[in-house]
Amino acid sequence: MSRLRRQLETVTTRIAESVCGGLSIGAPTLEHREPGVDSPPSRAHQIDEQREIVYPRMSFREKLSLDSLEPADGLVEKTSDLGDVACHGEYLGARRVADRGRYLHRNRRLELCGRHRQGLDLLPGTVERGLQVGRLRTAGGKVREALFRPFQSQFVHERRGYSQRRMDTAVLEYDLPEELIAQTPTERRDDSRLLVYRRRTDQIEHRTFADLPALLERELVVLNDTRVVPARLRLRRESGGAVEVFLLERRGEAGAWEGLARPSKRLRAGEQLGPVELLEPLGRGRWLLHLEGEPAGDVPLPPYIHRPLEDPERYQTVYAREAGSAAAPTAGLHFTRELLQNLDHACVTLHVGLDTFQPVTSELLEGHTLHGERYSVASGAWRRIAAAERVLAVGTTAVRVVETVVRTHELDGRATLFVKPGFDFRRVDALLTNFHLPRSTPLALVMAFAGIEETRELYRAAIAERYRFFSFGDAMLVL
Repeated sequence: MSRLRRQLETVTTRIAESVCGGLSIGAPTLEHREPGVDSPPSRAHQIDEQREIVYPRMSFREKLSLDSLEPADGLVEKTSDLGDVACHGEYLGARRVADRGRYLHRNRRLELCGRHRQGLDLLPGTVERGLQVGRLRTAGGKVREALFRPFQSQFVHERRGYSQRRMDTAVLEYDLPEELIAQTPTERRDDSRLLVYRRRTDQIEHRTFADLPALLERELVVLNDTRVVPARLRLRRESGGAVEVFLLERRGEAGAWEGLARPSKRLRAGEQLGPVELLEPLGRGRWLLHLEGEPAGDVPLPPYIHRPLEDPERYQTVYAREAGSAAAPTAGLHFTRELLQNLDHACVTLHVGLDTFQPVTSELLEGHTLHGERYSVASGAWRRIAAAERVLAVGTTAVRVVETVVRTHELDGRATLFVKPGFDFRRVDALLTNFHLPRSTPLALVMAFAGIEETRELYRAAIAERYRFFSFGDAMLVL
């Protein structure tokens, strides 16, 4: 045994000298170490009951406790729901790919999604956004409108960020050839064209407005019976300078109006302009004023109409009753009295003011403010609307009245309801409307009802089919 020990020590000494390059390092022996583990554990039995694990490359019998890991500071930059898709910086966009079949297998950034299985090019930016899981939970385990309402188009991603609270107003932009802006009404009101969109089947039909009764089944048609006042007054100062006063809305006292006056900076409170006395400046060219008698000016046609109107009644609906609007509820201009006789209908009143045609200038839609417009509904009319199986609102103004009353239960007041994507429609089931201006609140309402991407597709289809746009233009029916 002693001989075997001496042979082992000799071999050990030679190995040590070889490893150390023949240098003298003291005792000719190797330091004793525990062998290491060459590969990480791969089976569950290697983790003991005390939450301790053998760590790779550690000595046997040396143990490491498993502590809970906390995220690094700043790892989650922003909590959001699925609607808050990259509101600045890189956007998670979705672009249609014309030939998705050719490129889909070559580009890992493409995926098929949407109702028509469009090819979508997903731009970078999602990893920067965190999701607060708790905000996605709803009662009963169902993900309801808080998640899906902003995505009515059934697209997971859009070019711009939008949600029930936030929407980039650039989504409201589109390119329109100038020749498609209608300058005059059609010879007969119901000769205008009607684009019909059926949401359940995603189908588009091209009809004429006279076909409307045949397209409806159980709908109660709700009309806005306001009447446009001849509100554009061309007046002169005592010095002879020309002044234009545009009456916007009646105020409480008899003869009291709110209006626009220009050139506003040169005018002073107390100044008399013919039948108009300026009382108080309200800012941004608006004035509180007093008018002697009833308005007797010109019909206030929109600025994009450059031809004079031969018959002022063509800028009134055939059912217009109570005067008070600064602009017509244009979706109703297509109706004839004969057509109304074939429809079950009820009337509400909203006097169209500055809010309806004021463009959205803020970067985000939530930054735009509505000051409200006066409305009223007869109790009998509201009982019919509330009891109707389905309601077809004619124009965005009728939508705002109906959806205001169903929430407030007040039949008279100011409609300040701002309808934008993510809105919960409680009483309106179908919408009849004209084609609206870019960056306008009526267009945002249509997108809320039909879906953002669907509305953009409908407008592209209308432009391709040469529909006429805006006040004297054609109409669209969303069922």
